[in-house]
Amino acid sequence: MKREELIKKWLDNNLNTEEQNAFEQLEDYSDIIKIDKALKKFKAPEFSVDQNYQTLKPQLKSAKTNSNQWLKPFLRIAAVFAIALSVYLYTSNLDTEVKTIIAEQTSIALPDNSTVELNANSLLSFNEDNWSNNREVRLQGEAYFKVAKGQKFDVITEDGIVSVLGTQFNVKQREQYFEVTCYEGLVGVTHNNKTVKLKPGHTFKIVDGKLLANEKENAMQPHWLHGESSFKSIALKHVITEFENQYNMYIHADNIDTSRLFTGSFTHNNLDLALKSVTIPLNLSYSISGKSILLKRE
Repeated sequence: MKREELIKKWLDNNLNTEEQNAFEQLEDYSDIIKIDKALKKFKAPEFSVDQNYQTLKPQLKSAKTNSNQWLKPFLRIAAVFAIALSVYLYTSNLDTEVKTIIAEQTSIALPDNSTVELNANSLLSFNEDNWSNNREVRLQGEAYFKVAKGQKFDVITEDGIVSVLGTQFNVKQREQYFEVTCYEGLVGVTHNNKTVKLKPGHTFKIVDGKLLANEKENAMQPHWLHGESSFKSIALKHVITEFENQYNMYIHADNIDTSRLFTGSFTHNNLDLALKSVTIPLNLSYSISGKSILLKRE
């Protein structure tokens, strides 16, 4: 059976066991399934050649024999066209997603040559086909952006929207933590229907629902790009979360006051050194067992 016929029968939920096996062997089977799962709101037109033919058949009894000779092929062509149109709609509305796991970072080139450095345990999505009309990305986690000049560029997060024209900035959005730092140009941050403009070196930070004042940032890029997480008067619980994002470890701090503020940094490539950098300033100790770290008071 031809590929188009298999896809049509799949859209009609009309595959038998043998045809289902053949459908799953198609080269682009996984892509078709991903499209179907990602865009359920775009449903393929329901079109059955046999059903439509049976509907029209009573009206064609008086027609000449040659009419029936072209009708079914015509309906089949129409069905294939409908399938092609559905696949096009699926594809044109499917977002590109890039996800990093714990301790992983990756670089992304956007369609306008803007670049994104995606930090560990983060997700970035955007629509490539509609990019020329709408420069927009969605972010969960942390990313550093170098935006090419052009029309407005938006970074949408659960906590706010960051809008620029062409600049360099960092966005961090994790649980109860939203931070935007401008490194070049001008950045607009909209949070709770209020917009704040950031100049180079300035930061907008909401932690645990509170707006925090920040000292001016003198670094040219965020520290995590160079293998280090840095904090200024941040609750230990958020430091622990970031530590777990950079190391494949789970930290137990049940008997520790994780609301204590921490100022300092830890490296991403040396576990013991990183732990000492966090625990010593807070008069804590630690023990490691497998993938678990237990924090203890001195």
